[in-house]
Amino acid sequence: MELTGLSCIFPVPDILKTARFYTDSLGFRAVGYVECEEPHICLYRDKTEIILLKANTDRVFTNRELYGYGYDAYLYTSEMEELEKQLRRNGVKIARPLSMTDYKNREFVIEDIDGRWIAFGRKED
Repeated sequence: MELTGLSCIFPVPDILKTARFYTDSLGFRAVGYVECEEPHICLYRDKTEIILLKANTDRVFTNRELYGYGYDAYLYTSEMEELEKQLRRNGVKIARPLSMTDYKNREFVIEDIDGRWIAFGRKED
């Protein structure tokens, strides 16, 4: 038996606004289910899926705020340098530039439109 995937689920105040950021700035493709009983939008890029849910609050509470540290998602990529350059060109806020961490991951971190920190990286052996 094997696990075949994982989706990040992000509750957001405005699913259309957040979806626009992810499609226009991060290169995701959006599929909307906004007329459903539980409105949501699925975002896809390569083998990654993020699901945006309509939150019942006006703001996002990040892991940094709630717990004092931590990213809100960690996405794996083999082309970190090129991806960071692409996101910079798209005007995405880089919260932490590409570097090697003390836990031996090479990564960079962006801040999305709702304040979430999303890391892009990979383990370096």
